[in-house]
Amino acid sequence: MPELNKNFVQEVARMPVDRKRTIIKRDLIRNRYIYLMLIPVIVYYGIFHYGPMYGLLIAFKDFGIAVGVWDSPWVGFTHFQNFFENPYFWRLLRNTLMISFYELMFAFPAPIILALLLNEIRLILFKRIIQTISYLPHFISIVVVAGMLVDFVARDGLINNILGFLGIEPIAFLQDPGWFRSIYVSSGIWQGIGWGSIIYLAAMSSIDPTLYDAARIDGAGRWKQTLHITIPGIMPTIVILLILNIGSILAVGSEKIILLYNPLTYETADVISTYVYRKGILGADFGYSAAVGLFNSVISFILLVVANTISKRVSEHRLW
Repeated sequence: MPELNKNFVQEVARMPVDRKRTIIKRDLIRNRYIYLMLIPVIVYYGIFHYGPMYGLLIAFKDFGIAVGVWDSPWVGFTHFQNFFENPYFWRLLRNTLMISFYELMFAFPAPIILALLLNEIRLILFKRIIQTISYLPHFISIVVVAGMLVDFVARDGLINNILGFLGIEPIAFLQDPGWFRSIYVSSGIWQGIGWGSIIYLAAMSSIDPTLYDAARIDGAGRWKQTLHITIPGIMPTIVILLILNIGSILAVGSEKIILLYNPLTYETADVISTYVYRKGILGADFGYSAAVGLFNSVISFILLVVANTISKRVSEHRLW
């Protein structure tokens, strides 16, 4: 099939220009309603994603609100140099990479494991109850989740009350830098595991049932079927989502961190996105914060391309 598509593309490429225009026009007329459905999406991305990209210029300027983007003096790569020479640069980079690494190690496989477990449940009612319970945290606001965490891990909170009942001294979780990453990642798993499993359950539903029948005839148990049929069947989905996660490895969300961290936990909690927030929004240093954000985006794009290239070379699954 890939070879057939490749030959078709090459054949279309060799067509005369008038013939290509005729094919495109015919396709637009035949699928006009589908293309009309794309218009709101194109408008949204054009206005809110591609339109504001001209603002990246302020990363190379000494931006002042009074003079605007175009009239602000040009400073070149000064902001980038200042960021690289910043004494907190390595701490920000280390914290961002460490939190992302923990999420890849623990948060990424969690929905896969839950989907595999749900796929083995034969009682439909019980399966739906478990799915509903696991989906619900996804719809809770991050602000509410952060508030719940603060109450649970407070010195007089639920967790410390349980520890006290077991004879363990109370722990100041949110004041101890060593606990921040565990709290951040584990709460993210709790909130997203159910919602993330939907994608893998959908991928499992597309696996040919006759493969399981043939495996049972050959004497394969549930574990062997999962290992040799289910997991390979959802592997393309796993690889694509892994590539996307690697591409956003530096894009650690700042919302929950801002709601949970404090100067005592900056050592392990302060990441690039929170630093941009403090410098850009609180410090009004828009040019410098734009340069830091642009650096973050460029590195994320490079990681995405590298991950896709490696996947293309070692397997047949890739994003493009």
